[in-house]
Amino acid sequence: MHTDGTHHTDGRRAAEGQGQAPATNGADTAHALGDSPTLWGLVTRRAELTPHRRVLLQGERSLTFGGLRTSAEETAAGLYARGVRPGTVVAWQLPTTIETVVLCVALARLGAVQTPIIPFYRDREVSFALRESKAEHFAVPGVWRDFDHGAMATRIGARGVFDGYGSLPCGDPATLPPPPDGGTDVRWIYWTSGTTSDPKGVLHTDRSLIAGGSCLAHALQLTPEDIGSIAFPFAHIGGADYLVMLLLYGFPAVLFEKFALPGALDDYRRHGVTTTGGSTAFYSLFLAEQRKQPGRKLIPTLRLLAGGGAPKPPELYHSVVRELGCQLTHGYGMTEVPMITMGSPDDSVADLATTEGRPPEGMEIRIVDGEVRLRGEAVCRGYLDPVQSAAVFDEEGFLITGDLGRLTPSGHLVLTGRLKDVIIRKGENISAKEVEDLLHTHPDVTDAAVIGLPDAERGERVCAVLEQRTGSARLDLATVTAFLRAEGLAPYKLPEQLEVVDALPRNDALRKVLKYKLRERFA
Repeated sequence: MHTDGTHHTDGRRAAEGQGQAPATNGADTAHALGDSPTLWGLVTRRAELTPHRRVLLQGERSLTFGGLRTSAEETAAGLYARGVRPGTVVAWQLPTTIETVVLCVALARLGAVQTPIIPFYRDREVSFALRESKAEHFAVPGVWRDFDHGAMATRIGARGVFDGYGSLPCGDPATLPPPPDGGTDVRWIYWTSGTTSDPKGVLHTDRSLIAGGSCLAHALQLTPEDIGSIAFPFAHIGGADYLVMLLLYGFPAVLFEKFALPGALDDYRRHGVTTTGGSTAFYSLFLAEQRKQPGRKLIPTLRLLAGGGAPKPPELYHSVVRELGCQLTHGYGMTEVPMITMGSPDDSVADLATTEGRPPEGMEIRIVDGEVRLRGEAVCRGYLDPVQSAAVFDEEGFLITGDLGRLTPSGHLVLTGRLKDVIIRKGENISAKEVEDLLHTHPDVTDAAVIGLPDAERGERVCAVLEQRTGSARLDLATVTAFLRAEGLAPYKLPEQLEVVDALPRNDALRKVLKYKLRERFA
């Protein structure tokens, strides 16, 4: 504890006596814990069951389940002293660290409304999220990966900015009000680009996130003996779902603030990680490393790769199983519904290779004119914008996904395409319209279309197809990406391929650009 009213969540105190407790809390206990109405209820009940088992591992640091509860209560008290109350909107844009998880749990203890923001978002997206959510506080990491988030917060006029990277606010838990006792109030606002230029604020409850995380863990058949990993941004909705899995099944996860291979392999091997993944891009990265040393198993303890967020070619499944020597289960989810379907280790080879798995109990899938629609506890409450909310649900309460698919006789889902004009690159959604709108502001561009093309490493890559003004100098990729950077576009949304054409293909009726023709031509 420090006299300046902050503390460092280094896990040293909490990790005392952290010997591994006997694995007596398996699927039955997880099912019972899953009945908890709130995330904080899961934290307290898990801390009572296995207080000395580790939950978060990062570098040389670790935090136990008991330590997570203690640190989160102290942070909650510090936030309470800063004016955070039940229902207060707190935004945070932080990398994947122990402190980030503690802050997230502390906000859940208070019953605040938290809006996580992916660390790679920049001024445009962040200012929109803060404005639309009416955030009163904003946690940032300062300078992280050569970008000054504090300076950005000043530029966009963020309120209540505080450090969420090193020293978290700290206070006396005795000052706290009672924790929230219901899990059906909106407590989370996640952001997705969808098909529009501006992000959409997706409304979730503790119960919807618990439903997604518990179903995911059940499908993957995880146990207290597993050791997981979070190599993707914890601010992604998958972060909260993964935390739910850890709390339900009582196993730890290795956190990666900056994930890159081969550098991350030392931590995978040192901690004996048994399950990892994230998206199609992760599978390809691990495969590429394995192929450098085909005679040696890349991660000796690895038994399962799992993920979603992007299409999975069947050949990628077979390559992973054959070369990495582990199972691969792939699923289907979105910010609006983090867990829709998931492959299970005991599925057939054909189903694992060619489908997205089956829905869990309680998730209804309806196919209407080829389009996938969903209803269940894991489905979001809608969007911040009531007009968008009204448009996304049909008259029977099913969420309209915009994705195309079909169900097999065994109940497995096969996705065949999507109506949404979204590019999924490394598991992250990119709005084609947002990039197109910026390209249209370039003085030498008369028209633009942005498409996603199949990419073995990324799932999809961003391709910009341009019509240029007559007589202007021919644009190249470097010039275009520099222009987009200057306009404030997040780096992960930048095109990786540029094509200049005399005329974009259009239909005869409304002169709408035929993007499928562009995909056929440039794939």
